[in-house]
Amino acid sequence: MTMEATRYDDGSISYPGHPRGPGETQPVETIDLSEYTATVVTWTVSTATPPGVREPNTLAIVEFDVDGQPVRALGQVTTQDVETGDVVRPVHVDELREPGAGIREPNSQDWDGYRFEPVS
Repeated sequence: MTMEATRYDDGSISYPGHPRGPGETQPVETIDLSEYTATVVTWTVSTATPPGVREPNTLAIVEFDVDGQPVRALGQVTTQDVETGDVVRPVHVDELREPGAGIREPNSQDWDGYRFEPVS
């Protein structure tokens, strides 16, 4: 599974990708962010999480450097021990939340995704 960002014809990159970029630019390629490391810009701990989401849930905004272009993402962190400036890498997990805990039919949704793990 990839953590797919999109590069547009003006050189900008967004995560997640969109059908049109800044100024109506066209997508030209995808980039797998799971092949990069990122730096924690800021983080928080949520203690009032939605049904099926671990509690407490540490979240971080991270910034990837892709060919000199900054790309930010928001996601869960694998640990509660994280600080601004830490280097992290995306790691794939099968379940970001427990599928049976919500009100939606579990088979109607994708439950996998990426968390950010501090690099030792």
